[in-house]
Amino acid sequence: MSKNRPYLLTIAGLDPSGGAGVLADIKTLEQLQVYGLSVLTANTIQTESTFVKTTWIPLDFVLESIHVLLETYPVSVVKIGIVPSLDYLEKVIFACKKWAPEVKIVWDTVLRSSTAFDFLKIENQMQLYHILKQVDIITPNYQEIVKLIPLGYSIENGALALSDYCAVLLKGGHNKANTGTDDLFIANKKTSIPPTHKVLYPKHGSGCVLATAIAAHLALGEDVYFSCKKAKLYIENYLNSNPTLLGYHYA
Repeated sequence: MSKNRPYLLTIAGLDPSGGAGVLADIKTLEQLQVYGLSVLTANTIQTESTFVKTTWIPLDFVLESIHVLLETYPVSVVKIGIVPSLDYLEKVIFACKKWAPEVKIVWDTVLRSSTAFDFLKIENQMQLYHILKQVDIITPNYQEIVKLIPLGYSIENGALALSDYCAVLLKGGHNKANTGTDDLFIANKKTSIPPTHKVLYPKHGSGCVLATAIAAHLALGEDVYFSCKKAKLYIENYLNSNPTLLGYHYA
């Protein structure tokens, strides 16, 4: 007998290669038995290795889409991907909280694509802190965290400082000291999540998949730590699915 699946809304861009953005998110959610809804923030022209251009979806259209979906479906978790500005992001989060006050929010802090296209610049640190208070977890890599933490902080101390506002999963793909080990910071406490595979093939969109897997496990009732731990197993299967830049999804 089948059971009802929780609803999750992904608010992100469209990557026509299917490796990142809402297409990758929906594939991940289906494998993890979560029902995925989506709102586009951008339409892109790209492949797994080349980025051509992006067209941002007008904010009013995005907000109306969020309103309709959250008023219709009992969404428990929202995952947010690429956005063009902190102002845009702040209004998206406000809309989510307005129409679903108890919703959990996962923000995948995509500041730059793996093909070197800049999406978002952090120009107002105080606005960033206000936004972080509204979300449950962010998932930066080592290149992104340095643009999020307070000026003059080390990476670890900066991540600890940000964890006063929300949980921070610092992804370990670029961790030179301990490659593949993710560090989870919650309320000024650090917990490491080591890899279970020695060799992992890099993938376009792996950050999107990981953040969505975390969001899926939150929707399934797991806490932040176990959501991150289970999502790591999912992403390792994804990375090892084949040696190309486009992965296959397995539960």
